[in-house]
Amino acid sequence: MTKGNVAAPAPHRTPPEHVHPRDVPLETALAALSDPVRLALVRELAGSDDWERTCGSFDVPVRKAALSHHFAVLRSAGLIEQRDAGAKRINRLRRAEFEERFPGLLALVLRQQAPGGGPE
Repeated sequence: MTKGNVAAPAPHRTPPEHVHPRDVPLETALAALSDPVRLALVRELAGSDDWERTCGSFDVPVRKAALSHHFAVLRSAGLIEQRDAGAKRINRLRRAEFEERFPGLLALVLRQQAPGGGPE
């Protein structure tokens, strides 16, 4: 090929697919938030600025493949949005959009639980 006809290099991975919260059934949202690892991810994102956290920066007890699955479930539930930044994938909690679809649900699940199940 000539220099002007060189094809752009293929991306190293497929960009993440997102579901808008308005398209998410309540059961899907509740199922996503029912898992302790996903709840930990959402809580950590809630305490961070948008687009600040990379996928590898979370303190959860799962391997990379399982973590990727958990992020996919959260995207499918409309809870998070991800984008690639070089070799890393960064995240944001879709707080406003999720709140519009499910008023009060995110605030409820973000409350920390004290031992014994009651609010702190």
